Amino acid sequence: MKNLILASTSTLYGEDYLKYLLPAINTHFEQVERLLFIPFARPGGLSHDLYTERVQEVFNELDIQVSGLHEFDDPVAAVKEAQGIFTGGGNTFLLVNEIHKRQLMPVLRTALFNGTPYLGTSAGSNICGITMQTTNDMPIVYPPSFKTLGAVPFNINAHYLDPDADGTHMGESRETRIKEYHKFNTPPVVGLREGSWLTVTGGTITVNGPHDARIFTQNARPYEIPSGGEITFS
Repeated sequence: MKNLILASTSTLYGEDYLKYLLPAINTHFEQVERLLFIPFARPGGLSHDLYTERVQEVFNELDIQVSGLHEFDDPVAAVKEAQGIFTGGGNTFLLVNEIHKRQLMPVLRTALFNGTPYLGTSAGSNICGITMQTTNDMPIVYPPSFKTLGAVPFNINAHYLDPDADGTHMGESRETRIKEYHKFNTPPVVGLREGSWLTVTGGTITVNGPHDARIFTQNARPYEIPSGGEITFS
């Protein structure tokens, strides 16, 4: 019985960290007293501590205690015992590499499929797709596999941007890149615009926030699912 929030971003322009998601997070983690935070999308060392502290500042408002996964001697046991899990944004290649290195992919998948409340933002959402191949991030490290959690039956493109008809940028758009992906790969891709998120409750996947989700499938025209609508594939 999956129970997930998968958000495009953690921070909207002009707002504080996670502010736009707080009402949804409050409900999502209402039974959680201790939250396990996965900070591995950022480089290690002190930054993991600082990242965890930033998350704790937000969750102080919800009276939830946050612990970083990097603090545990046995990360596998920490994931198995977690009341709730949050994976933050950063670089998806780095995040996937660190999760594989710690042999956490199977245990994290089991936790999500067994109903542990999960929040992902950006890279933390990307890893819930079938693979991480539609991330926008640079390959700063080389993970042993692009395969990820498969908690949803598609890939995610977080921070999705529509082509700007009036812009002067001549580089490829996100839509172009995703169409290139579909020349060689079959999984659908959901483009999540900033301020939007998916809720996954069991087998029901719902678009939330102020924007529609952009849906890409192989050999077909992209289409939109409005906020409040469900994502299904026949």
